[in-house]
Amino acid sequence: MRIGRRERKEKLLPAIVLFSLFIAGIGAFRLFIFWITPAGKTDNDIVVQIPPGSSFVKAAQLLNDAEVIRSVRLFVLMGKIRGLSGSIQAGELSFRVDMTPKEVLDVLSRGKAFLYSITVPEGYTVKQIGKLLQEKELADYDRIIALSEDTEFVRSLDVPADRLEGFLFPDTYAWPRGTPEEQILRRMVEHYKKIFTPDLRIRANAMGMTELDVVILASIVERETGSPDERGLVSAVFHNRLRKKYRLQSDPTVIYGLDDFDGDLKKSHLRKDTPYNTYTRLGLPIGPIANPGAESIRAALYPEKVPYLYFVSRGDGTHVFSNTLVEHNKAVNTYQLKRASK
Repeated sequence: MRIGRRERKEKLLPAIVLFSLFIAGIGAFRLFIFWITPAGKTDNDIVVQIPPGSSFVKAAQLLNDAEVIRSVRLFVLMGKIRGLSGSIQAGELSFRVDMTPKEVLDVLSRGKAFLYSITVPEGYTVKQIGKLLQEKELADYDRIIALSEDTEFVRSLDVPADRLEGFLFPDTYAWPRGTPEEQILRRMVEHYKKIFTPDLRIRANAMGMTELDVVILASIVERETGSPDERGLVSAVFHNRLRKKYRLQSDPTVIYGLDDFDGDLKKSHLRKDTPYNTYTRLGLPIGPIANPGAESIRAALYPEKVPYLYFVSRGDGTHVFSNTLVEHNKAVNTYQLKRASK
């Protein structure tokens, strides 16, 4: 009697199931062995840079290329099983060759990337910040400059200007290498926003100043002041001159507007009209000339109550302040002309 097709299938089914279980068992055993077996026996440290935005597969490929793991496919599978394939740390991560894939996955998902500390001095311009970041290999100079002048990007950070000059708060920061320039600039702006408190906004309104006015004036105070104790006095001079409709006549504003400044400020520079030249134009320049610190911002809003209209450098970081032009010219003759003749 012939055995029907259905009957044959029923007799083969147990064998198929057993074979499938056998194959699955082999796969599971292989996965288990992979999971507990290091890629190598040495304890050498290997630093692998995981770019921001990398997929889990991309990270696995980088680890495999660095010989931290031996199988991209099995590592990705274990990441999915553990529910960690969507959670990886970007930046420079440290691994050892004798780590098991389980330990590697823990570092990849929960480890801390190397952070590089950098201090941005008060009064640095965007160009100086970009150069500093590039020297530390933390950002691309051209990208920093382009973003700082990108109107759409600047608008997304909600600052009261078309450029980021003045709003990149000077402080000490730490970033992992590979951090996008957008993220670096955003963090510096966020720090600035914490410094420019609601109380300072109230004070600015009371003085008839916009937030941008405050930052512009603070940037000039920052660049003019060699001695921290004089910030309030320098601010007072500029407030007094603004009130009397005098030109500010600030050298740092002139320098900022020059494209070819070589360090030697000449009379021809003072006469060259630019939107930043406060010798040729009344009022504040069109924008900040640097990124001021908290004390200069505060000085711009709380000037000393003095009648000074002039100041001249002594050459040691401090200034002589004067009420009249006659007094000022005497001070110039005493300090600047004598210094120039040496």
